[in-house]
Amino acid sequence: MGIVEAIAEAVRAHPAVERVEPIGSRARGTATELSDWDFHVAIEDFAEVSADLPALVAPYRPLAAQWDPLGDRASYLLIFAGPVKVDLIFGDVPRSRNPPWRVGPDTLAAMDSHFWDWSLWLVSKRRHGMNDRVRGELLKMSHHLLRPLGIETLPLSLEEAADHYLRARARLEARYRTRISRSLEEEVLPLVRTPHRDHYRPSGLRS
Repeated sequence: MGIVEAIAEAVRAHPAVERVEPIGSRARGTATELSDWDFHVAIEDFAEVSADLPALVAPYRPLAAQWDPLGDRASYLLIFAGPVKVDLIFGDVPRSRNPPWRVGPDTLAAMDSHFWDWSLWLVSKRRHGMNDRVRGELLKMSHHLLRPLGIETLPLSLEEAADHYLRARARLEARYRTRISRSLEEEVLPLVRTPHRDHYRPSGLRS
């Protein structure tokens, strides 16, 4: 059993979970090799399930496990070595979007997880040729995550976003005398930097 099936089965076995069903591009058969594995999770008691999720997934050693800060429905975002991205979506549970990140020694690791999860998702969108979507998400990323890090320049590509982020993270690690795990970076950064024919430049710019 692969990691995706194992996670789905572990969640499905929870007594407060009614169903776990694949949705999105994987279910439609339109996925690329890096597309998320999205699952709709129907539940009886969200508070119980959400409290138990970290322990349910811990045996599978996720590199990142976080609630989506920006979704309008509760979604638990996981990344495993590969990289493999699994999103558990509680479509019947609305939520409000978080404000832009507050930077501090207590939030730096969570910001790192969010940045690499977001970047991996956008690599998949880029491979689908969804250049407008990538462009819009980079604008959103700039507002929500990069500007709080002190990055005022809007990145024009995923590569630029990563370069800006790595420099800002290094400054903050030095300031706070800490070091964030590089496990997510090692999985995602090579994919961000892999040349791809759908690499875009914003409207009005020419090579």
